This record gives sequence, C-alpha cells and structure tokens, in this order.
Amino acid sequence: MISYNIHRLENGLTLIHHLDNNTSLCVTNLLYNVGARDENPEKTGFAHLFEHLMFGGSVNIPSFDTPLQKASGENNAFTSNDITNYYITLPCENIETALWLESDRMLRLDFSEKSLSVQKGVVIEEFKQRYLNQPYGDSWLKLRPVAYENHPYRWATIGKEISHIENACLDDVIQFFETYYNPSNAVLCIAGNIGFDEAKRLTEKWFGDIPAGPVNPNTYPRETVKPNRRELTITADVPQNAIYMAFNMVERMHPSYFAFDLLSDILSGSDSSRFTKKLVKEAGLFTHVQAYLTGDIDEGLFVVEGKLAAGISFEDAEKSVLEILNDIKTNGIPENELEKVKNKTVTSNLFSKTSVLNKAMGLCYAHRLGDPNLINTEVSQLKTITSDMIRSVCESYLLKNNHVVLKYKNQHESPVSA
Repeated sequence: MISYNIHRLENGLTLIHHLDNNTSLCVTNLLYNVGARDENPEKTGFAHLFEHLMFGGSVNIPSFDTPLQKASGENNAFTSNDITNYYITLPCENIETALWLESDRMLRLDFSEKSLSVQKGVVIEEFKQRYLNQPYGDSWLKLRPVAYENHPYRWATIGKEISHIENACLDDVIQFFETYYNPSNAVLCIAGNIGFDEAKRLTEKWFGDIPAGPVNPNTYPRETVKPNRRELTITADVPQNAIYMAFNMVERMHPSYFAFDLLSDILSGSDSSRFTKKLVKEAGLFTHVQAYLTGDIDEGLFVVEGKLAAGISFEDAEKSVLEILNDIKTNGIPENELEKVKNKTVTSNLFSKTSVLNKAMGLCYAHRLGDPNLINTEVSQLKTITSDMIRSVCESYLLKNNHVVLKYKNQHESPVSA
C-alpha cells in the first residue's frame, strides 16, 4: 500500500506527498494535463515541442540543467497523447532547487525566436531520425489516421508532419503555453524522505504566488464504431515484411481494460506465450510477433505487430493471428495459464512501485485518471479478471472485422502467394 497526502493550493495546483524514509533521495514529478490530443489538427506536435522548450530556460534561469547538476540532480520528461510529465531526482537536502526550477518555468518560459528555432531544429531532427529515416518508423504516422477518424489520437505525439513544427511561430507557442502550463492544470508529487508539512510549506513558497489559469476540459470527439476491416500497404526498403493489426478497444478506466492487458501477456508476454510458441516456434510464420496496448486514457488500440518469415504471405499471417484469438473466444484460457500470467503481471506491478520515482509518477497519473488511490487498487483489479472476461473482449472487440491492417512490404522481396 502506497500512502499519500493531498494538499490543494489556492491557485489550483494539487500537491500529492508520499513519505519514503528508506531513501536519501527526493523526487518532484510535475504532470501537466495536456498531450498531443489537445493540439490543433493543423498545428500538431506542440505538446512534444514543449517538452523540449521547457528545458530551454525560463525568465530567471537561463540554463535549467546547470543549477540542477550543481545540486546533484537528474531530470527528464516524456509526452504522450494524454499528458506531459516532468521529473527531477536529487538529494532531499536540495529539494528546493527542484521546486525553484519547476516553479520558474511554470511561471514563464524565456520565449525567444532563438530558443524556439533551436528546439524546433531538435524536434525536426528527431522526426527525421526516428520516424522517417528508420525502417518501419512511419508505421504509426500511417496507421493512426486509419484507426481513428474523429478522435485526436489520429496523429502521433511527434505530430502529423514536419511542416507543422517548421511553421510553428512564437505567438502559437505562447498561446499554447498560456492555455495549458499553469498550476490549475497540473499536479505535483513530492516523494521521498521529506515530511508532509515541509512539502506543503515548500510548495506554497515556490508555487503559491503563480496565478491560476484555465483547466483543460478534456472533451474530445468520440470514435464511431467501424464495422469494416481497413487495410493499407506501404512498400519500402525494410529488412523484411511486417504486419500491424490495430483493434479499437476500451478506455483506460473501463472495467475490461485489464482483461486486454492480461490478454496481451497471454499472447506474447513470454517465450511460452501463445504467439511465440505457435506462430514463431511451431509454425514458423513469424520471426517475431507481439501484442500490446497503447494504454491511452480514452479508447485506445490493441495492437498485434509482427515480422513475417521469408515466403509467408500477409494473408496467412493475419489469418493465423485471428485463429488464435478465435480459439480463445471459443475455449477461453485454462485457469493455470491465466494464473501464471496474473502472477507475473502482479509481481511486475509491485516491483515497479519500489522505486520512489515510479511511485511519484504513478500517483500523479492515478490522480489524472480521477483518484490517486488507483495506484493501490490496480493489483486487485488485475486479480478479478476471469477467463470469461478475456473471452468476451476477444469476441466483442477483436473478432468483429473492425480492425486496421497495415502491411509493410519489403520492396526487394519477391511476391509470395496467398
């Protein structure tokens, strides 16, 4: 059980405190309620761009990393479709350095044409290296717009295209900052060897006088049910043929979410899982195949991704995946197999929460989902999943011919028969 305290400042900032006196470290984790889904469809990639801009210096601190390094601290950040998250780890006696840095860049970044130009260049280079110049790198840029027609999950966090970042101007950036980067739209966790009263005092000291701002309403167009299979093909210079099958699934807080989670592990969570055993080792249809969830707050995707063995057709590969899903729908999961996967997942979940940083991030994310105590109830939710529940999600979501199939073809490979 992870204990925590909550304090809300007058400007709307929520402080979550967790005491861990088994460490000499402290963590600040600051989660902003903004992600790629909050962007203008014609100006995408801004949330991720801000992940970089936030390290470019604020009004009073021209170099974010310099004072942090002097305080023996480390920091990083990540952006998703739903949130942007910044964290700092440092010795507890230097906790004020972290709060000073975070509060100053929340108050006001040092917006300048020079800083914007530098960070745009960094993001554009990342776009090219990770998405355009890497084998299969653009798969999600192509797949998302087919999987989603209405919801802003239809573009990746990097953005739809490089031109959206290239054309980002200072006024656009300032407007985005003023809309989302304020105490009312954020939750801060201070975790480590520090008492609640001290955490409250320091949070009030460093964040209390920052003006409140707008709160993200998090209202987005819902996806309509798609009763048809959609397909697209990319031909490129890649090592081997690959297939991506993306099924629309439930939102993060749906009662069936953990049934999908456990199903992904049953299919590909170990060397003895069904995909690996049947499709790689026995049938030799794939050299590698895996199932995973995108894990989004709104309705996400259940994805099967695999590299085809030489001479195997896309049709046979897709058919083999659907046959395994259909077998689960028909016969369910034996109790011993389900318990084995549950035990592994529960152990992994509990082990991840031994890190003070992971606890801080988990508390902030659980708060974003609606209740910080969700960090303590995940394991019990996992344990309630039954074979019938997994059978049901196969039948209701994965075998309705409502998925997207992306075929990534090696342009040099000879055609294979169906």
